[in-house]
Amino acid sequence: MLGIIGGTALLQAKLPPLKKKTIATPFGSAEVMLGDIVFLSRHQGNIPPHKINHRANLSALKICGVDKLIVIGSTGGMKPEYTPGSFVILSDWFSPFDIPTLHDNDVYHVPPSVDSELSEALTEIVPSSKRGVYFQAHGPRFETKAEIKFFSSVCDVVGMTAASELTLANELKIPAAALCTVDNFANGVGGADAPDFDEIVKIAKSNGDRMTEILSRIVKRLK
Repeated sequence: MLGIIGGTALLQAKLPPLKKKTIATPFGSAEVMLGDIVFLSRHQGNIPPHKINHRANLSALKICGVDKLIVIGSTGGMKPEYTPGSFVILSDWFSPFDIPTLHDNDVYHVPPSVDSELSEALTEIVPSSKRGVYFQAHGPRFETKAEIKFFSSVCDVVGMTAASELTLANELKIPAAALCTVDNFANGVGGADAPDFDEIVKIAKSNGDRMTEILSRIVKRLK
């Protein structure tokens, strides 16, 4: 079964009929929209990024029978070529801050990976997209110019959630790939200061309108 993690706004896309259901997991409960696919809103209403219970969210998807996962997220471009309004399919991630695990009490090493078949499918669905490496910041604040300058040597876009979701999908043996919108330039890129919230909202809405149509194609292709 196809699972999709995204924002609540994506529910306006043309999706199969979905029914809200609360799933109990060993890490707490999570609310999903269940039908021919499983949709999970990562913020579960209005939870800030650094407080999301990723372990409950990903475990709920596993319990629901998800065996392939598409993560959809908002990012900032860390390099001038990753412009607001563009789309990025993640090829790798860098997460130097706290990343959740299901293995606090045992030794279990999982090689990190983005599923190549799902990534290729996303490339065919969104041919204008770029490939990029994701830097996961802790949040909820935006990153400093110094942080962006330092980490942009190895990363292309910055967000606050996708690395945690991909890491846990790996631990749960759920093939996963990620498609991100670039909604702003990161702090200091191209001489810009910290992202302007009103501009982010404007671009995010534009990207969201396009993403709802893309999401419909993802469901048609992968469910």
